[in-house]
Amino acid sequence: MNSKNFSVKKPLPLFALALSGILAGEEAQAAPLSLPAPLHFSAGPLGTLNAQGVASAYGMWQDNAFAGSGTPANKNASADISNGMVIVSKNSGLIQFLVQAGAYNIITLGSPFASTGSYVNGSFGALPIAYLQFSPSDEFNIQIGKLYTLTGDEYTFSYQNWNIQRGLLWGQENAIVKGVQLNYKSGPITAAVSWNDGFYSNRFNWLSGLLAFAINAKNSVFVQADGNLGHTYYVHEPLATAPLQNNQKIYDLGYTYAGDKLGLTGYVQFSQVPGSAIAALHAGSKTTSTIGAAVLADYSFTDTVSLAGRVEYISNSGTATDGSANLTGFGPGSHAWSLTVTPTYQQGGFFARAELAYVNASMAADTGIFGKSGLNQSQVRGMLETGFMF
Repeated sequence: MNSKNFSVKKPLPLFALALSGILAGEEAQAAPLSLPAPLHFSAGPLGTLNAQGVASAYGMWQDNAFAGSGTPANKNASADISNGMVIVSKNSGLIQFLVQAGAYNIITLGSPFASTGSYVNGSFGALPIAYLQFSPSDEFNIQIGKLYTLTGDEYTFSYQNWNIQRGLLWGQENAIVKGVQLNYKSGPITAAVSWNDGFYSNRFNWLSGLLAFAINAKNSVFVQADGNLGHTYYVHEPLATAPLQNNQKIYDLGYTYAGDKLGLTGYVQFSQVPGSAIAALHAGSKTTSTIGAAVLADYSFTDTVSLAGRVEYISNSGTATDGSANLTGFGPGSHAWSLTVTPTYQQGGFFARAELAYVNASMAADTGIFGKSGLNQSQVRGMLETGFMF
């Protein structure tokens, strides 16, 4: 890895493994779905640039489809493009940049989802990531533009992750922010701080921070803290700006192991939204919090075959009648857990993977959210995703 191009978030399948590689001073062994080495081309006064890309599609079956009509979430079976992205970057010299453009879809366990076209139009647009990077030294750089969030332990796009779908804890986390980020690395310490717009609100009142420590080349720990320093009631993009979460404070504490065949990460998460923001959004009146934990793992049997798994738990404080807000989607006082298994095959730029995921939620009001009746408390999804990377 070019030492002047380190960043706390970069396009690798899992934040924890990517971080391990950064801390170790080399590229992480981030299988499955490792992007091939980039193509290099001369761009005149810009110097040598790098190009990468991914094109993939998914098919899904789910039981207890959500009520309503007109979206894939209301159907038992659907298919669409999952990624159609081109990434162009410059990773040498004082001034560097990265531009990532195209189509994408983010599907989260236990939540309704949109078609790919609708998602792009209602979230981060056809240019989701674009930033300039000023790199005055090997230890320090500054990024400005549309950046990956510092929050959480899963990446934004499906090809960057061990699992096709994002997990339950992802629902409390933002994905892409507009702002300025400072990154610093010295020995075993990696730190970053960002001033940004939180849940893509276009209101710049969020402060985010990350501190990571590499115990050795394979083990590291990290802590993240993010939050709105004021109040934000403006919804900039309907599928990206979550009004309640955009007024929260959120904290993650995690551990990562990056071995030759096994990758493992575990973290706990706590988030809280003040009652004043909840009342202003007419979602209740009581300060509400979530607490969750997740363990994600991936084991590479061969250079081409691997198996990933994820188990999670999350709870929403309060009761159905005390003025608490519904932060998780399962209601105040609810508890939910999930289990996901994802076998993957990758040969060169081609990949194919399957996924089986189960979500179970216990509601405070003894009802549910799944199914046409909205009374079921569990959902099973099976997915296939395949495509090419270059």
